[in-house]
Amino acid sequence: MALRRLAFALPVLLLVSFALFVLAKASPFDPVERYFGVRIIGASPERVAQLRANWGVDEPVLAQYWAWLRHALAGDLGDSLSLQQPVTAVIGDRLGWTVLLVSVGFTLALLLGLLLGTAAAWRQGSWLDRAITGVCYALEAAPVFWLGLAVLYVFALQLRWLPGGGVTSGAEPVTVGGVAVHMVLPVAVLAVSQAPWFVLFVRQNLLESFTQDHVIGARARGLPDRLVVTGHALRTSLLPFLTLLGARLPELITGALLVETVFSWPGIARATVEAALNVDFALLGALTVMATGVVLLGNLLADVLYALADPRVAVDG
Repeated sequence: MALRRLAFALPVLLLVSFALFVLAKASPFDPVERYFGVRIIGASPERVAQLRANWGVDEPVLAQYWAWLRHALAGDLGDSLSLQQPVTAVIGDRLGWTVLLVSVGFTLALLLGLLLGTAAAWRQGSWLDRAITGVCYALEAAPVFWLGLAVLYVFALQLRWLPGGGVTSGAEPVTVGGVAVHMVLPVAVLAVSQAPWFVLFVRQNLLESFTQDHVIGARARGLPDRLVVTGHALRTSLLPFLTLLGARLPELITGALLVETVFSWPGIARATVEAALNVDFALLGALTVMATGVVLLGNLLADVLYALADPRVAVDG
């Protein structure tokens, strides 16, 4: 299974990257005109023609793609026109911030999903179950940006308990404590926006596990409910839960993009917005291919985890 995923990943990445070049070629935006801006009025035709030749913007799309692919394999992803930096430098400066935000937010969402989903299933039909599922259904319908703006308004503007954006306050140096405080709101919004899917999934799978023979047998032997839930039902319900991890990655990336924008977090997702608004094809293309690779890697990781949890599934099957 894992080997099939790996064999499938390379053609997908090539197809996505080539599709970006096709869309860029069909786009009415000219990168050379975008580079010059209003200065193109006073630029000499020779300089404009030389820049077009250097960038190969008038070459066929296959020639442009092949040139980009050769340079990309050598580690050169071109230059960002909007940020005036090499694309690799832009990604290198921002990737760590995104990994920090996403990893902490995703971990918190998983913990909330397991704890609240288990509690709701354990107390099925109680006020606790109704409260948890009701809140989860409401949060599923709430847009991430709306949730972020609401949290920003309440806790940063009205109560002034926490900072509302960035990783530092003013000209203060970047410190671990300062970053931790500035992370609270964006991490909370990202985790709360993702947790409802895990909560409801765990709850549903646990309820189905309660009807299985080994769980009924454990209860018939007089084992305490807590041991039956955590030691028998939860263990089997976690197997399909692992496949949900990879399936939620695209939503996680989208959520991170919106959260980083709302809270001015200096990560990759914010750079994606800037690249889209400034028609920065070099940066936007590299980030899109990278996001596709992350989604494919997430699906592969979910398959591997499932295989490790269930010996009946062969990793290379």
